[in-house]
Amino acid sequence: MNSLEASIRNNSTKGQLNAIRDSGNVPGIIYGGKDQNQKISVSKKLLKTLIDKENFLSNIITLIVDGKSQNVLPREIKYHILSDEPTHVDFLRILPGVKIKIEVPVNFINHEKSPGLKRGGVLNIVRRKVELNCPSEKIPKNLTIDLDGVDIGESFKISSIKLDSEVTPTIQGRDFVIATLAAPTVIKEPEKPAEAEAAEGEEGIEAAADGDKTSSDSAKGDKQEVGDKKPDEKKSAEKKPPEEKK
Repeated sequence: MNSLEASIRNNSTKGQLNAIRDSGNVPGIIYGGKDQNQKISVSKKLLKTLIDKENFLSNIITLIVDGKSQNVLPREIKYHILSDEPTHVDFLRILPGVKIKIEVPVNFINHEKSPGLKRGGVLNIVRRKVELNCPSEKIPKNLTIDLDGVDIGESFKISSIKLDSEVTPTIQGRDFVIATLAAPTVIKEPEKPAEAEAAEGEEGIEAAADGDKTSSDSAKGDKQEVGDKKPDEKKSAEKKPPEEKK
């Protein structure tokens, strides 16, 4: 479990809040339960380190306030509109028996053992997080889906995930889908058999031969046609005009 140092802050003006931020800290508040809300400040550098870790808003952390430890759940982070730096953070006290609503990430394991993925199938994730109602002390770190032996066409519903009896999805009344293993989006065209390729090759050769034959016949026809004209031309050349009478 991650931990974070915090200090009690006593400020009442916007200028005092800005001074806290200018000193490299982020103002925050702890709420929940019968205790009063606590105004605190935490190191911006340490807070950003935790935020950069996966699923910060769904992991319980130990907040050490002036030497006293308490388990809390980060609930909301506000950021500067331009710099994207954290400017405020809220923490919820973790109290036994108190139920909270929280989004828990879905984790997929054993990708390499899925025959469907090996055959080019695609894991279509419908929900990367599932919202749950659960006691604050029983928040699951994640929901695990095992892909071992899973083939194309199979789907995963919320009923396929084992949950504690006190942990329930906020969506009730239907067994909603979390992910499916779909067929490849691009299907490779099967290769032609060698016999078909050979047949196509022979047809091409025959077509080429027929083409040559037709061209040859056409050439002969043209030659004969020219030859037919030659006798007429010869006859015309041999005919002399009649001699003029003197």
